[in-house]
Amino acid sequence: MHWRWTRHCDRHGGPLAVTDIRKVGVIGAGVMGAGIAAHMANAGLPVVLLDVVPDGANARNVLSDTAVARLLKTNPAPFMHKRNARRIVTGNIEDDLNQLGECDWIIEAIIENLDAKRDLYARIETERKTDSMVSSNTSTIPLEKLTEGLPERFCKDFAITHFFNPPRYMRLLEIVAGPQTRPDV
Repeated sequence: MHWRWTRHCDRHGGPLAVTDIRKVGVIGAGVMGAGIAAHMANAGLPVVLLDVVPDGANARNVLSDTAVARLLKTNPAPFMHKRNARRIVTGNIEDDLNQLGECDWIIEAIIENLDAKRDLYARIETERKTDSMVSSNTSTIPLEKLTEGLPERFCKDFAITHFFNPPRYMRLLEIVAGPQTRPDV
């Protein structure tokens, strides 16, 4: 199963632009990141949910594991069916960032800290596949600040995709493209 995003035509009447999304990576297993992961799983997509390894943690995936467990108990339910949780594979950014190389769309949903986001983007850039989309769930940091100094390839594949909380119930997605963002993104 996959999503197919279709843009009908560009401003100049150009051809259809289609991007297939077969797997999604979400970085940040807090309220928004976990909710976005559940929303993607509801759409039938396999999801990789990553977060940091907390200092002194025995279980390295504790934050992403706990997030999925919390989703299963949350009301209103983030999952349309609890079995959709099986589509989410948990991990951490220290051991599992390479899994992003299989993802068509990578969604960053970490703390609203510009330096943290930009450091993460530099790490994502070394792991992601060609033409994969990368987006931030930020609602406060301008796109130009997020991409400043990053490679052109990254900037062409980057946008802001601001999901509203809770993603399953708030049927609103704010999309912000930059001047370099490819139309397919």
